Amino acid sequence: MRLTQKHQEYWYRNLFVTAVLLLLWFAVSFVDSYFARELNSIVVLGFPLGFYMAAQGALVVYVLIILFYFRYMNNLDREYGVHEGEDE
Repeated sequence: MRLTQKHQEYWYRNLFVTAVLLLLWFAVSFVDSYFARELNSIVVLGFPLGFYMAAQGALVVYVLIILFYFRYMNNLDREYGVHEGEDE
């Protein structure tokens, strides 16, 4: 089955935003852990930054990633006419 130009654009934009969000997830999850010792020299709200990012900061970023992806994909689905159902 051959995809039309519209389908290819849709999938390119979908894969691009997914790759960017996965890179952000990787940075928050692994890069933060790798540099935890250096980050612990910075204090935020009375806690070392490495601990704060592991305990609360990373979770906030994960929720923001999910919310961004949800809104972005809903808008993209509407733009390309593949939106399902009645939400929002």
